[in-house]
Amino acid sequence: MRVKKTMPFFLEGKPKATLRQPGFSSDFSIKKPPPALLRDKGNSLGVKSGAEMPPYTIHTTLGSEVFKNVPTQRHVTLSTNSRFSPKASLPPACQMHLSRTCSKEMSDNLNQTVEKPNVTPPASYTYKMDEVQNRIKEILNKHNNGIWISKLPHFYKELYKEELNQEILQQFEHWPHICTVEKPCGGGQDLLLYPPKRTQLSRSELDNEKVPPSQLPAPKQLPTLKGCPAVMPEDFKEKVAELLEKYSNGLWASALPKAFEDMYKVKFPKDALKNLASLSDVCTIDYISANPQKAILYAKLPVPTDKILSDAVQAQGDYDIKSMIEQEYLQIEENLAESADSFMEYVAVPSLIIPTEASPSVLVVELSNTNEVVIRYVGKDYSAAQELMEDEMKEYYSKNPKVAPVQAVHVGHLLAVNAEEDAWLRAQIISADDNKIKVCYVDYGFSENVEKSKAYKLNPKFCSLPFQATKCKLAGLEVLSDDPDLVKVVETLTCGKIFAVEILDKADIPLVVLYDTSGEDDININASCLKAICDKSLEVHLQVDAMYTNVKVTNICSDGTLYCQVPCKGLNKLNDLLHKIEDYFHCKHMTSEYFISLPFCGKICLFHCKGKWSRVEITNVHSSRALDVQFLDSGTVTSVKVSELREIPPRFLQEMIAIPPQAIKCCLADLPQSIGMWTPDAVLWLRDSVLNCSDCSIKVTKVDETKGIIHIYLFTPKNFPDPHRSINRQITNADLWKHQKDVFLSAISSGAGSPNSKNGNTPVSGSTGEGFRKNLTDIKKSMVDHTGSFSMEELPPPVHLSKPGEHMDVYVPVACHPGYFVIQAWQEIHKLEVLMEEMILYYSVSEERHVALEKDQVYAAKVENKWHRVLLKGILTNGLVSVYELDYGKHELVNIRKVQPLVDMFRKLPFQAVTAQLAGVKCNQWSEEASMVFRNHVEKKPLVALVQTVIENTNPWDRKVVVYLVDTSLPDTDIWIHDFMSDYLVELSKVN
Repeated sequence: MRVKKTMPFFLEGKPKATLRQPGFSSDFSIKKPPPALLRDKGNSLGVKSGAEMPPYTIHTTLGSEVFKNVPTQRHVTLSTNSRFSPKASLPPACQMHLSRTCSKEMSDNLNQTVEKPNVTPPASYTYKMDEVQNRIKEILNKHNNGIWISKLPHFYKELYKEELNQEILQQFEHWPHICTVEKPCGGGQDLLLYPPKRTQLSRSELDNEKVPPSQLPAPKQLPTLKGCPAVMPEDFKEKVAELLEKYSNGLWASALPKAFEDMYKVKFPKDALKNLASLSDVCTIDYISANPQKAILYAKLPVPTDKILSDAVQAQGDYDIKSMIEQEYLQIEENLAESADSFMEYVAVPSLIIPTEASPSVLVVELSNTNEVVIRYVGKDYSAAQELMEDEMKEYYSKNPKVAPVQAVHVGHLLAVNAEEDAWLRAQIISADDNKIKVCYVDYGFSENVEKSKAYKLNPKFCSLPFQATKCKLAGLEVLSDDPDLVKVVETLTCGKIFAVEILDKADIPLVVLYDTSGEDDININASCLKAICDKSLEVHLQVDAMYTNVKVTNICSDGTLYCQVPCKGLNKLNDLLHKIEDYFHCKHMTSEYFISLPFCGKICLFHCKGKWSRVEITNVHSSRALDVQFLDSGTVTSVKVSELREIPPRFLQEMIAIPPQAIKCCLADLPQSIGMWTPDAVLWLRDSVLNCSDCSIKVTKVDETKGIIHIYLFTPKNFPDPHRSINRQITNADLWKHQKDVFLSAISSGAGSPNSKNGNTPVSGSTGEGFRKNLTDIKKSMVDHTGSFSMEELPPPVHLSKPGEHMDVYVPVACHPGYFVIQAWQEIHKLEVLMEEMILYYSVSEERHVALEKDQVYAAKVENKWHRVLLKGILTNGLVSVYELDYGKHELVNIRKVQPLVDMFRKLPFQAVTAQLAGVKCNQWSEEASMVFRNHVEKKPLVALVQTVIENTNPWDRKVVVYLVDTSLPDTDIWIHDFMSDYLVELSKVN
């Protein structure tokens, strides 16, 4: 794809208000590098974390020539420690901190540049190397198991209250007498430091290693005063020590002269008290204050001889153990280096992580029952990584002459097996014989017997990838998991094929639904397997030219499709079973176990309708409250609450599943080609004539197995069997087929409206009749009561927006380019979700209504199985209308049959979509590539918006807001989208 050249752009100043709390100020600023044009997933948009940059102060100078050709303004990125606590007003999903400060607006100063100053280390960084080295040795002696070099400055500062010069960290490799530097095998930039390797230690070194000087409690000392004599009488210290032995509780320093003179009858040396520190080798001095006279002197107790010997033996023993450990460690290192194919019997292989994407792809390998289906995930970190590993295994084992087949084998050991076609696969031993071993290929999930000559020791470097073969459980098939017929059907439909998977429960063995997405329509494999094992003897096989009486028409769709029930063995058994379930629920108290806890598409359950229980299949899950169901035995489709459904009691489940659906899909045969699309009058006439009539008759003219539809002649009881008086002939009355312009019968179902349309056969839920509506919940009844209060004039109030200069949490559902995107107020989204659920429930049972469509009026329209509040933009001649979704900002084309009036109860909540423009940057025409980059960074994401301007309008859908957008999802920095886009455009212009 050719990329258009970028149009000239310019920035429009900075935000006028700070997004931080009052009083916040940063200590330093950091100029961030421009982002790269091409990025990997997970890149921080080219913005480097402030925590990784040196805390230099950057001076800002106007008029500098350094960056005068780059007309951009940038906000500063702040490090993590400068972030503030979130405001209480932010909702949980948006309680992410903003770490940008907004400078005051500058009129035309776009040439603001950043100069890097000359940084000179302070004087405190000038160390004596020998002192630094001794301190580092002391730290390493405390961490015999090693210390990360990145952690060393922290420990150094804690111990010595000084900063460690960062340049010294680069010198460690050249100090083998101080430390041993080791790079970890896992890679990375960090290094490990150990004490130096030594061959023999002296006694003094042993003593120092046993108790490092920094660990001894240093007594308080005062500096020696000037003028004090440096020399004392030779026997003075001995006499003081002898004297203090008589004072077990200590002697005040001020009392020492008199006690000395009284005992020895000699004069106490002058100024001796002024230099008490000189006596520290014969006594313990405890200073009470700064006054040297306020000190207590204690005699030093002699160390017992046996204690000295004990300490010496202990120190020598410690040294011997440490030397032995060092030698063993070195030996292990040498063995690993010499033997590249070293074998680890029980290797800790990481566990397989379930993909986080919504619908990952899986390859089904094999199964013994539906609760343990062996699968492999398909993707970059799974199957692609496995293929790369197997290529490396082939290269290693094929070209390494040192590797040899394994000799001794034990159950559970991992191997590398030379399989067919010269492939090398990881395997685990299951059992072993003399010449052969049975292995399970841990990446494929199947087992086989192999010769020992093909089994090799698995090198540990091939153990970093988790085992790729894993198991899953197919939802809805648990009760019949061991049924041989079901297992055979599942195996036929799935093994060796790739499917999209919906993960319902991420347990040890996840519960999943498989979908075949290879065709135009997604096929639910779980549901298809259930239908395939239905009891064939209970199926209805209609024959061409055969007549059937007592037929009941259960549903009529808006395209003329009918669903009928024909008396048969299966229908009788179904009615008997439903009666038993009714009695069972009547006698047994309804407990929580019968409520649906985990709804999913294809699940078969019960719904109480028209005073009895009916079988339904979940066809679409809208939310945790609302979902669509299809009645298996009448063909009706409607939307219900999850709370209205019930589980089939276990004792009846297997029988219930075995009965095939009793609704037979039919269409009227031999209708004139000129009829074309069915009109509302024709559909209503047909429903009034035959719907829910239990004694109709049909004659089969054609069985279309590919489309699953039966072509019939339909008769009422009075007209059977005269073909000229059939419903087929009566409905051709010309008055029923007059198309009125832009007037239609609302239909809940999807479809183009033609009898041959693939999507036109979905039943109309309104055909379930008044009795069905009366059995729905109170909320639905209250909705129907509002149908008469419809008013085209009433519109909801506009959605609340923050004032200019204030910020708000938003969600971006649609983004075209920085000049046009749509935002929603985050705090209102939950109200919108509730309204959408209520609309689904209401319009699935609402009265059918003729509507004269008008442009620029508000309606309800069904888009992709959900009902939306829309503005009608135009009416096309092909049966489609153009609408604008007032809550999501999307433009859609929908069938004219999918539009209904928007009743008053859905006009209370403000329309949520607000058109927006990105502030801070402007471009006359955004290129396709720039628009795509912007869309990838903001669409379908929660962001923080700083409002610059609000442009009001009479119509709420014509309001516009100009905002700055901030992505606060990263843990250590925030991304201002206009900054990122401006940097991107600068780089793109350089490339072009």
